[in-house]
Amino acid sequence: MSPTRRTTRRPWARRRLPGAAALALLVASGTACSNQAIDQWSRGGMPEGVTKQSDIVQTLWNGSWIAALATGVVVWGLILWACIFHRKKKNSPDQLPPQVRYNLPIEILYTVVPVIMVAVFFYFTARDETEITRISKAAPVKVAVEGYQWSWRFTTEYQGQKAVVAGVPVDLSKQSAENPQGPQLVLPVNTQVHFDLHSPDVIHSFWVPAFLFKQDVFPGNVRNQFEITTLDKTGVFVGRCAELCGTDHSKMLFSVKLVPQAEFDQYIKSQAGSAQ
Repeated sequence: MSPTRRTTRRPWARRRLPGAAALALLVASGTACSNQAIDQWSRGGMPEGVTKQSDIVQTLWNGSWIAALATGVVVWGLILWACIFHRKKKNSPDQLPPQVRYNLPIEILYTVVPVIMVAVFFYFTARDETEITRISKAAPVKVAVEGYQWSWRFTTEYQGQKAVVAGVPVDLSKQSAENPQGPQLVLPVNTQVHFDLHSPDVIHSFWVPAFLFKQDVFPGNVRNQFEITTLDKTGVFVGRCAELCGTDHSKMLFSVKLVPQAEFDQYIKSQAGSAQ
């Protein structure tokens, strides 16, 4: 092998080595994150739910996306079909393609199909909304939520004991996913919880993304109620006000901590009779 060829190969190898290493690192990182990414895509970008009701919302969300994508495929297919098979002919540029105006069957189809689609969407939405907002009033844990400018007060009642947690507008500079600020609502796993929402001033909105739905908090004598059944998933989940309610709206942060039943019992005993 000539010296010239040897000198041209070595720089080529040196150039390829960093690229190969970067590619290997990318593949390794992608493999490590693949399961998490697939799980995220399977939820359509929604966070992982922690309640029985969140499973209902997730199913409705996935079904809506599937129906929307199926509709999109049909529409895109019709557009491409029209572009390909109904183009202007070179040998007869003035000739119009076949027209479908006043074609009664096709016009009926244009009307009936969208009506059926809307009716199907309405049915599943109404069915799931009815189930999510169902109230049995037999929940062992009851939480009175008071949203005020600009924080939250949680009064948890369980077996005749009460625990009250009230907050103040949080310092956003100290807020982080690992260390959420604001009042913390402690709830047990695998338990039905009844929420009673109230506001003394303006409309707020009680939103925990992990619940996959939110409820408005109305002022006056109007009370908004709902119930959830927590799953067997412990952890701390952030919450916030989702209704623009004033100057410090962005500081209306809180968190929900799901704990085992024994830890919740101990929490209630330690917090019962705390300052109101």
